[in-house]
Parts: sequence; C-alpha cells; structure tokens
Amino acid sequence: MTTQRASGRRKQAMAAAAVVAALLTTAACGGGDSDDEGGSKNGAAGFDAANNKVAQADLAKKGGTLKFGGAQDADSWDTTRGYYGFMWNFSRYYSRQLVTNATEAGEAGAGVTPDLATATAKVSDDGKTYTYTLRDGVTWEDGKPITSKDVKYGIERVWAQDVLAGGPTYLKEVLDPKDEYKGPYKDDSKDKLGLKAIETPDDKTIVFKLPKANSDFEEMLALTSASPVRQDKDTKSKYGLHPFSSGPYKFESYNPGKDLTLVRNTEWDQKSDPVRKAYPDKITVQFFSDANQLDQRLISGDIDLDINQTGMSPQGRTTALKEHKANLDNPVSGYIRYAVFPQSVAPFDKIECRKAVILGADHVSLQTARGGPVAGGDIGTNMLPPSVPGSEGQKYDPYKLATDNKKGNEAEAKAALKACGQPNGFKTTIAVRNNKPVEVATAQSLQASLKKIGITAEIDQYDGSQTAGIIGSPSNVKKKNYGIIIMGWGPDFPSVQGYGLPLWDSDYILESGNNNYALIEDKEIDGLFDKYVDTLDDAGKAQIATDINHKVMDGAYYLPFVFEKFVNWRSSRLANVYTSDGYSGMYDFVNIGLKSAK
Repeated sequence: MTTQRASGRRKQAMAAAAVVAALLTTAACGGGDSDDEGGSKNGAAGFDAANNKVAQADLAKKGGTLKFGGAQDADSWDTTRGYYGFMWNFSRYYSRQLVTNATEAGEAGAGVTPDLATATAKVSDDGKTYTYTLRDGVTWEDGKPITSKDVKYGIERVWAQDVLAGGPTYLKEVLDPKDEYKGPYKDDSKDKLGLKAIETPDDKTIVFKLPKANSDFEEMLALTSASPVRQDKDTKSKYGLHPFSSGPYKFESYNPGKDLTLVRNTEWDQKSDPVRKAYPDKITVQFFSDANQLDQRLISGDIDLDINQTGMSPQGRTTALKEHKANLDNPVSGYIRYAVFPQSVAPFDKIECRKAVILGADHVSLQTARGGPVAGGDIGTNMLPPSVPGSEGQKYDPYKLATDNKKGNEAEAKAALKACGQPNGFKTTIAVRNNKPVEVATAQSLQASLKKIGITAEIDQYDGSQTAGIIGSPSNVKKKNYGIIIMGWGPDFPSVQGYGLPLWDSDYILESGNNNYALIEDKEIDGLFDKYVDTLDDAGKAQIATDINHKVMDGAYYLPFVFEKFVNWRSSRLANVYTSDGYSGMYDFVNIGLKSAK
C-alpha cells in the first residue's frame, strides 16, 4: 500500500467517524426521527433499547434460524484454545461449564451462576477446596452422561500448550503453580487423569484442591476453558474443527473462514439446564473478508447481528445512524484499544524510545480514527478499564494524553528520541489485523503522527484469524520487526487478575498464543500479582490493581488509544436481546430469540 493511498483512506475513515460522532451526539440529546428513537415501523426496539437492559423479551419464539455474520473467524472453536471474547460468548451454545456468567443485562451479567453444577462451590479449607455436584440429566450429544471425569479431562487439556496453544491458562497457574503436571497427552496414569489438584470421588462429584487460595478461582471456572471434553472424542489439535457438544446445539458443518452451522442437540434436556433457553432451531455464521460488506448485509436484513461485536465500521455506522437508528446500541465496552511495544524489537528495548511514540502520537486523531468520542470512546490514558475495580479512569493520565499532550508533543517526543540514542528517528513496522478497517485507520493515524518526529513506520496487515501464530509468536514478532502492535483487550473476568495477568505477568510469556506482547518481565509487577491473590478484602484488591496499573504505565509499554465504546447492530427480527458486562458490553448470545419461527 502506498503512502498516498493510505493517507486517502485514513482521511475518508476520519471524515466518516466525524459524521458518526455528530449523529450520535444528536441521538444522545434526543434528536432525530421519533419513530427511530422509540422503536421503528419495521419492529426495531429503539436506539439503546438493549444497552444494559432487555429488549423485547416477551416476543421470543421457539424456532427459526438465527443468522450471525463476522469479519473474522474465531482463533479456535476448541474450548481450551479459544481466547476471543466473541468465541467465549458463542461457545455457550455447544459447551457448558460447572458455573457460567449470569444471563442478565448489564453489571449483573458479570456474576457467576450454576450451570452443570447444582450450585456454586462449597468452599472450605481457608479458601483452598472447592466442591461441586453435577446435575442429573446432563448429557453429551450422543446421549451419554457428562461425568466429573469429563470436566477434569477438559480442564487438564489446558496443560497441553505444546499441542493446544492459545486460550487462558489461569487454571494451570492456580492448580499447578510448580508446573509439575505434563498434561493429558503426556500423562503416565492409565486413565490419563493424573492431575492431583482435581479429585473425582464419583461421577457426580468434583473437588478442586488449590495449593494456595485465590479469591478469583470460581470466575476462572466460569471461563470456556473449564468446559468438559470427553477423552474418546478428543481429536487434539483438530478438536476446534468439530467440538463434541455438551450444550443445546451441535456442529453440523464448519468451513474455517467461510461459515459455521449449528443445529439442535436433540439429547440436550432443558430441565438439566437453567441457563439456556435455546430459542432458535438453527444458528448460522457467515464470515466476510470485508467488514463493510458485513455491515451492508446487516443493514439489508440478510444477517441478524455481528458475531465479532466490535462495532460497525465507519461507512456502515453512518448509514445505520441516519436511516436505522432504532436497530443500534451504543454500549461502553470493557475493552481498551492500544498499541504495544515488544521489547525484543529494537529500539523498543529502550524506555525512552517507547515514550517517544507515546508522546509523539496525536491522541485526538487516534480517537477520531476509532469513531470519535462517542462511537470510539474517551481518549485512553492508562491500561486499566473503567469496569475493573482499582481503575481511576481518565483521572490517571501520567503522560497527559487527554490534556496537554492530546495532539502530541513534538518537542518532548524528540527529546525522548535523543535520550534513547535515536536523535534522527528510526524505522519500524506496525502490525495490524487486515480485516479490521477501524484498526487499519488507527495504524494510519499513528503512522502519520510518527512521521512528524522522524519515525518511519511501515504498516503490515496480517490475517486476523491467525493472530496466535503471528503476533502471538515472539520469535515471529522479532523476525518481522513488529515494533508496534495494534490490539485491544477486555477483562476475562472483572478483576486486575482477569484483565492484566496474561498481559503483564512474566509467567504468561508463551512461545505461541502469547498475549504479553511487550514481553514484560518485571519482578515488582509479578510480586504485586502474587500479593493480589493473597488479598481477600475488596479495598485491598482494588489498591493493588491501581498499583499494578501505575507500574505498567511507568514502563511505557503501551500507548492506550481509547476506553472503547461500540455501535452494534441488532436486527428487527430479534427478541430477548441485552448487553452484558460478563462479555464486555457485547450482546449475550446464548438466549437471543427470534420474533417469528420462520
């Protein structure tokens, strides 16, 4: 891509974003077509009708086909390997856990509720023993009972990172901190269930013995990575192509990067599942290489909602806000969008070179590229989302990104370049997903800012579905000279451990599927995380979260762009739709229904 063409596209994206911001401001003030505000003639519920509340709950019918579209496939549909937020959300159609997120709107959706288990954990031994009993009637898609051993085996797969790279590894770190267990594929025990920290005294009982208490443990068990997997159906690295269902739907067909179809699991029993209503008969997903094409299909009514849930692109947003505002919601997400600097790529091993980028960037331009203050979010000033206890929001702004330096500070940036031994600037590469127009626009904005201070940044657009093996591989990042990576992150569960541990703790640096892109190895940060898991009072935990965030920002490892907001499409065909803090402001997919079975 030439600089001239990139600059033109960046200007188009920014112009569209400005229109979106203006339209959203009108919507927030109550302007616009009254039909569009409170519901439309085509049956849409109204602007923000599903934002932290339930839209048209009483209209959901059994039957029909729920149609998802997406500009990006999952990193994996394997419950052990998947790490994209939308995958966790969608996977509850075909996977169950002992406990899961509550099916409630807004903040309540971040709570934990029983799923396969009859109740939340019976906790004893000073917070180190968790006991669960499985419900009666829980079965696999072939009708065989789901047992405690299936749950244990599914969790044990987290240890097989050499075969099943990716996915959260919290359970591995908490249950086996000395890394003694080698995973089920290298297990010497006859039943391949040798992890001593999990006991299965009978088929209905499972007991977790933590070497050390962790107050977030049950939230970890609510993650998709704690789903049961049956040994005789485990196809290892190929499991994500056709997971074996424990939920109300099962895989009928899957063509990676093209489409996915789920149909009813006839062996699933509603009486055994208090979480899922299973309204549709069939669920389809169609993947598009162009996000603008996806938006067109949403607006035309061919697709019901975006599976990725990262908001409409500027062109689609503009049209939707003008003509179909009643189909839109504008939630605050739990995500921060940011640039991160891998220390393995020179000269980003030097803190002053990292500071030069932070100080040289035009933060208003970056915000505009992401959709403006309403569609994109407030300028990001630090790395702890407002939804996480201990966050100070924009009040904590150590580099004055939302105030004095919001348009960039060329003088301070050049002084930082001189301090890091690069007075004339340097060359680097920005890595960005090719199927995210908003991210590409952000990269182009940053590229333009950096040119003013002497940093020449080439943009490399890579296949977003291959993230784990491209930017998640530190060796590949170094080989490709990816000095700047554009990415975003939301809480796995609402705590600094559930947000920051994979990003900032040195134990989470992986050869593949890595998310500690900056390669942070800071003993103080590691020590603060260790202290956090020992702390039981909420105030103490919040203070440690604040301290960790300050240490991360002191290291200048990140350039935060925005505390993100979305503009998401909701089809007029849908009922029982609501956003959930359990899924960072996304719609909770699992109980969406259609108004008609046709």
